[in-house]
Amino acid sequence: MALVAETVAEAAPGFYLIESVHGFVVHMNASAEHLRLVRELIGKRLMAAGVGTGTAEAAQLVTSELSGNAVRAYGDLVPLVIEVDVTELGVWVKVHDPDPGRLPHRRSVRMDDAAAESGRGLPLVDAFAPGWDVAVTPVGKQVRARVPLEGRNRG
Repeated sequence: MALVAETVAEAAPGFYLIESVHGFVVHMNASAEHLRLVRELIGKRLMAAGVGTGTAEAAQLVTSELSGNAVRAYGDLVPLVIEVDVTELGVWVKVHDPDPGRLPHRRSVRMDDAAAESGRGLPLVDAFAPGWDVAVTPVGKQVRARVPLEGRNRG
């Protein structure tokens, strides 16, 4: 069985894909391989939906940053739900983790500070998906970000 599931019936251990008309939802245990597969899925699905390369790459970056933050906070194999959905307003990326207590927040980090070893992830998310937010849910929290479509206002 291929690790990339094309349908729910082909789900692999720790990686459960549900496709929809405008995107997909993946329930997974975070691992380097699963995160790579999600980035590939984003590229393929967004290009197939006619989304521009720049928007697709921005959505991949935002997803990588948000899921990477969860892995850094909770460790490898943390259960995540990643949703990617194309709308007329842009590409929605939603990353759900099981901890409602540790909420990400915006910090002022200079992107050109060579001495800073971390802290650039959320400023990158701000750059590509301004206005991202966090919602506490009954089973954790969801970080939601909208990447505007190329050629449209970022506001």
